[in-house]
Amino acid sequence: MAKAKKVVCRAWTKDDVRKMKTMAKAKLGVARIAKALRRTPGATTVMAAKLGVSLSTRA
Repeated sequence: MAKAKKVVCRAWTKDDVRKMKTMAKAKLGVARIAKALRRTPGATTVMAAKLGVSLSTRA
C-alpha cells in the first residue's frame, strides 16, 4: 500500500499576499499564481476570496 501524502499547511506571509495581489492585477490566472507561490490552486483561490481579490483572467 502506498503512503498517503502528508498535507503541510504553510502560513500566508505578507510577501505571499502582496505577490498574489500583484499577479492578480496582471490577470495571470489562478494556475500561474499558485505555481509561483508554491501553493495549490484551491488554497490560492480561497485566500483570494478571503481578501476580496479577483483572480479572473477576463477584463
